[in-house]
Amino acid sequence: MAAGGDWERETVPRVMAIVSPRLPQRDVYSVLMVSPWCYRAFLSVPTLWEVLDLHEMSKAGERLISALSLVRYEHIKKITLEFAQEVEDEHLILLKSQRTETTLRDLQHLNLNGCQKISDKGIEAITACCPKLRSLSVYWNVRLTDLGIKHLVKNSREVVSLNLSGCKNITDHSLYLIADSYHGLEELDITRCTKLTDSGLQQILLKCFSLRSLNLYALSRQALKITILTDAAYEKIGCLAHLTFLDLCGAQNLSDQGLSCIARCKHLVSLNLTWCVRVTDVGVAAIAEGCRSLELLSLYGIVGVTDKCLEALSNFCSNTLTTLDVNGCVGIKKRSRDDLLKQFPLLRCFKVHS
Repeated sequence: MAAGGDWERETVPRVMAIVSPRLPQRDVYSVLMVSPWCYRAFLSVPTLWEVLDLHEMSKAGERLISALSLVRYEHIKKITLEFAQEVEDEHLILLKSQRTETTLRDLQHLNLNGCQKISDKGIEAITACCPKLRSLSVYWNVRLTDLGIKHLVKNSREVVSLNLSGCKNITDHSLYLIADSYHGLEELDITRCTKLTDSGLQQILLKCFSLRSLNLYALSRQALKITILTDAAYEKIGCLAHLTFLDLCGAQNLSDQGLSCIARCKHLVSLNLTWCVRVTDVGVAAIAEGCRSLELLSLYGIVGVTDKCLEALSNFCSNTLTTLDVNGCVGIKKRSRDDLLKQFPLLRCFKVHS
């Protein structure tokens, strides 16, 4: 009996402490039901209950409320509801009104990607409970407007990572709010936010000097009757001394002049210039000379570049580039895999855009 007691009191908790961090959360829930030993052992590992993963689950709103009513989630730090079903404003408003308002005081990361039934009201409710929120992702939410961003910056003052990709109803006003409130912002994704203009983006670039990752994918849309981004904004990207990731795919108005300013971002590691149709060898050469830590570069679809740009890249970046996409660059004659490997021996990937 004594040996059995030692096993229950000491061995099982130690094993569970080692195993539990390596298990998907849903497997953890299953193991809880195996035996009282497992149940008590898992409850004794506090880091397990700092994360709640409900991605792609049905009735996610009800599950969220039920889980956060448990004491073990008192210090939860991360909630993932990515593409979860049946989670709506009413669930987040209920969280705010219940005791779980204190439960969320330590929440740092919130993923609401694809939760299209959540609107500005839901954002207001959930952020009011999360004063320590550092990361918010609301990809593909067309119900989010400038009002939701206003609630966000008012309630959660410590945000450093913000994904607004596909939030097509936010305007420059949101960028003004973000720029004024989050000077320490490190990551921003405004992919396909097609109501934005130079004015809003310039505010971000002039005030958020800590940016390391900036995603401006598909913001220049000639077919839309709006003011699209120009070099007036792109040139100010050069002010971001800490930038390592930049996606400018589809930046139809980006010129060599704008790209030459971006070349001042000497720590840039990843640069996507896919379909930046005004770029020529001059701009790429400036990037090669200024960004000598570059590991990924896509020039896909740019017909104005030639073998000369590869020569410049080879002179300055041959020891760093591992991914280079020159597919569709008809002006580059030596673009076969073998030709590229002669100039860039570290290349492992030859296609970014698909």
